[in-house]
Amino acid sequence: MRDIFEEIYTNDPLDPTESAGSAMRLQRRKRFYQHAEVAENVAGFAVQLDGHPVRTPARQFLAAPTRALAQALADEWQAQTDVIDPAQMPLTRLANTIVDGVASARTQVAAEIEKYLGSDLVFYRAAAPEGLVARQARAWDPIVGWARDRLGASFVLTEGVTFVRQPDHAVAAARAAIGSDPWRLGALHAVTTLTGSALTALMLAHGQLSLDAAWAAAHVDEDWNMAFWGRDELAMQRRAFRFRDMQAAVSVLELLDDRNSTR
Repeated sequence: MRDIFEEIYTNDPLDPTESAGSAMRLQRRKRFYQHAEVAENVAGFAVQLDGHPVRTPARQFLAAPTRALAQALADEWQAQTDVIDPAQMPLTRLANTIVDGVASARTQVAAEIEKYLGSDLVFYRAAAPEGLVARQARAWDPIVGWARDRLGASFVLTEGVTFVRQPDHAVAAARAAIGSDPWRLGALHAVTTLTGSALTALMLAHGQLSLDAAWAAAHVDEDWNMAFWGRDELAMQRRAFRFRDMQAAVSVLELLDDRNSTR
């Protein structure tokens, strides 16, 4: 069983954009188990296959801090049919990354998220055309306003792509909201890299922005261009795959709330 897990999931990348491509290339193996379930052990709530614990590529238990999150992982394994297809298991791929990578590198992961606060997508606005300017404002102004009103982080907006240094106090105020929980960090990092916006990730993590609104905000410019030039089907396929990664990250954030409920 060890060789099978290592062959399927070894070297899963932290960046979900890179993961979107690599998961499609991972080898599929025949399903070898009947039942996926959750059992509590020293690592938390662990996923088991026919009573055997699932291990990550680094040989740690695939275990979550809440039963609800572990059950979602088990459901993903149970949903596999004749073969185990990593491309259809975004939550497991993210969990592997968190357990093997984020948990031992929290400071570095938080720093990666913080970098986006210096050049966040929502700061850089188009000067024209008027329709795009209006779309950006509708999608992005509420995010900037939330950061100002709820986090005390007042950022500078600009037109074009010329870099503008953000106030240190604004970056520090938003950085304080990132936290250090590895599961939250892993999910925040995933949303940040998928959307190009740490502020979008933070607002979503605080329950003040929906998944659909966050995803739409991340694709304002792309959708505007497609309205004029038409859809790129290959790009849309990759976007759909990345949306599943986004859904997995949001699931982690939502199911962590179970930590303070009945375990």
